[in-house]
Amino acid sequence: MKTRTIGRTALAVTEFSFGTAALGGLYRACPRDAAMATLQVAWDEGLRYFDTAPWYGFGLAERRIGDFLRDKPKGSWVLSSKVGRIMVPVADDKVPSYGYVEPLPFDVRYDYSYDGIMRSVELSHARLGLNRIDILYVHDIGVYTHGAERNAFHLRQLLESGLKALEELKASDVIKAYGLGVNEVPVCLDVLGNADLDCILLAGRYTLLDRSAVAELLPLCGKKGTSLVVGGVFNSGILATGPVEGAHFDYMPATPDVAAKVGAMMAIAQQGGVPLAAPALQFPLSHPAVASVLIGTAKPESLRRNMALARMDLPKDIYPAFEPHIVVAPDLGENAVRQ
Repeated sequence: MKTRTIGRTALAVTEFSFGTAALGGLYRACPRDAAMATLQVAWDEGLRYFDTAPWYGFGLAERRIGDFLRDKPKGSWVLSSKVGRIMVPVADDKVPSYGYVEPLPFDVRYDYSYDGIMRSVELSHARLGLNRIDILYVHDIGVYTHGAERNAFHLRQLLESGLKALEELKASDVIKAYGLGVNEVPVCLDVLGNADLDCILLAGRYTLLDRSAVAELLPLCGKKGTSLVVGGVFNSGILATGPVEGAHFDYMPATPDVAAKVGAMMAIAQQGGVPLAAPALQFPLSHPAVASVLIGTAKPESLRRNMALARMDLPKDIYPAFEPHIVVAPDLGENAVRQ
């Protein structure tokens, strides 16, 4: 599989990569056998960049990806994990769900400070059973997760001390690159205004349907030499399923307006002789700032199907036809909080 370089580093990642949230039991339990089988399909399909986080199953996804990669040849894969959440052990009857089914017995404490980031990396290495993490993303900082008032505190932590930890880790070759792993554009602009990031893992904001990153973030990434890794290319599912009853956009049931836009996009794709999911998967790579598109699933057959779509030949002029039907991110409001 082709690779692209992360920012101004020497680190290269495959154009398609694998995200492990589903392997941590996101929305439904994921047995270990299914997790390992899915990872093997990812490897067989040529994916060599894997992304995980302490948040995914409260450490469960990190344990599984570490077990899978441990015996793979050194230098043959790239791994990213995340900082900002410290997993704290709790009694079995106190384990929250936050959307994860059968997670490990932990709860979360947010900490974007120097000490918090250093502690998070140490714990991730232990869960992974690996001595190497290539990329660290600051996870879910922003109004989208914390609300305006609380995020101001966390952002101050990051800018005043957390970034120093990331810089030290990179300078000492513990990591090769660092950036943000978020679902919103404004916090990317805030941090890029104060720091030079190698990369941003941005979910759902540079897709066939949602172009929120286009106006300001993509030009700034070009100026700063910051790469994007794009997740959430199906915008919570609707670009894969189409506007069927119960289809979701941005973690919520799709509005009639969004459903109508996706219906128009589906008709355009059908006229080109391809399923809508194929251009949805391939679209982000049309921009030079994008280094990789992240695909996540806990089902081997789903991953095989998506990789077939990723390799599908598309009409050369298909993307401009979708332009009249794009949307931007929904208004989060100053105090919006998503868990």
